[in-house]
Amino acid sequence: MTILKNYINGEWVSSSSNETIDVLNPASQEVLAKVPYGEATKNDVETATKAASKAFNEWRHVPVMKRVQCLYKLKALLEANRDELAEIITNESGKTKVESIGEIQRAIENVEVACGTPMLIAGDVIEDIASGIDEMMIRQPIGVSACITPFNFPSMIVFWFLPYAIATGNAFIVKPSEKVPLTMMKIFDFIDQLDLPKGLVSLVHGGKDSVDAILEHPEIKAISFVGSTPVARYIYSKGTANGKRVQAQGGAKNPVLVLPDADIDMSAKIIADSVYGCAGQRCLAASTIITVGDEKHEIKDAIYETVKSRTTGYGWDAGVDMGPVITSESKNRIEGLIQKGIDEGANVLLDGRNASVSGFEKGNFLTPTILENVALDKELIQTEIFGPVMSLISMKTIEDAIQFVNGGNYGNMACLFTNSGASARKFRNEANAGNIGINIGVAAPMAQFPFSGWKDSFFGDLHGQGKHAIEFFTQTKVVIERWPKAWSRKF
Repeated sequence: MTILKNYINGEWVSSSSNETIDVLNPASQEVLAKVPYGEATKNDVETATKAASKAFNEWRHVPVMKRVQCLYKLKALLEANRDELAEIITNESGKTKVESIGEIQRAIENVEVACGTPMLIAGDVIEDIASGIDEMMIRQPIGVSACITPFNFPSMIVFWFLPYAIATGNAFIVKPSEKVPLTMMKIFDFIDQLDLPKGLVSLVHGGKDSVDAILEHPEIKAISFVGSTPVARYIYSKGTANGKRVQAQGGAKNPVLVLPDADIDMSAKIIADSVYGCAGQRCLAASTIITVGDEKHEIKDAIYETVKSRTTGYGWDAGVDMGPVITSESKNRIEGLIQKGIDEGANVLLDGRNASVSGFEKGNFLTPTILENVALDKELIQTEIFGPVMSLISMKTIEDAIQFVNGGNYGNMACLFTNSGASARKFRNEANAGNIGINIGVAAPMAQFPFSGWKDSFFGDLHGQGKHAIEFFTQTKVVIERWPKAWSRKF
């Protein structure tokens, strides 16, 4: 069985650690590889950081127009190998083929935006700010940076950070999730083909030990993270305590409001895709669906009819709408939350527990679940499920619903389905969430916009993607110059 290597100083090298854990296909439980783990992975972080520091001192002086040339080649390599990458993503994360291909496209879009860094990094100059004095603000790279990424998007999330970091002149270390390291292994085969200084971009495996080494290393100046809220809070607090710049995306509990004037058939399909896409394992998955109004809402029946026909199975098979969840532990946790909701009085419209897929009987499968009349103060409404579970609740007015949205701990996304411009305007102005959708089920920002997040869904100031990423990976310097005429006449 293959033991995965690190990519350090431009070479594939074995880890310092002899300890490994299995990388499993969540649909079959097949062991795909073994990934380094344990305390000794701290040594790998040290080696990678030493190489990165040396490469940074060379790379920072390369003109930005030349730095972005490597991104054009990387974009071409990603596009040429899209299907191969998608199959790897499906096998290690469980996504469907369509979802895996879509994820790679999102990664490519970030590379495209980062190619515009020569314009995005431009500073400001004011001549004659005072008599004979000019003033300017320039942006310079921050140094060695690192990202710690989750299992649910093995390729995309790294690209919220990596292309912007190297385009702005930084060195970069990637620590992928130990559950899904194979996608990034393949992408680093492409990075190895780029004309970059040895050590500029590194891949280091491991778990908490390697993460702590990143958080503690004095030469690592900035850290990007996406994952659960408890871990995001840990990353942010420990990273900033060590003087680092940190952006840490946390969990979510995304509410969707449906007003009586919404297009029912369209809304039902979009909401179902939002809740059950990627088996609910994304930070922009809809979770709590709020029907607004006194009358019986048609949306419930429409959602039920849409959802009950969805097909669960191995993601690379034709006709499959939803794959497995990532681990058996995740499946057990989700099934336990469903049972707890039932015990606390929720009504079951669809029960996705005890699912079985022919030929993949060992897989971590659930089918779509719908629960209604869930009490607002119960765990099912308050906690991030991260699985294919929809909770249906009702409220009388849009004001009540917005108050409920704003009272939650999370603030990643909130969506509204309506045909009323006035209601939409009220919602987008008053709902406390970083990403707002109007007749949209997954309000995922395009690459030129920041992936926003509020409250316990984000720790930091600058988000991933676009201009926020440019600002995060640079530091500003203000220069004030005087060139007296008497001096200039001497030359």
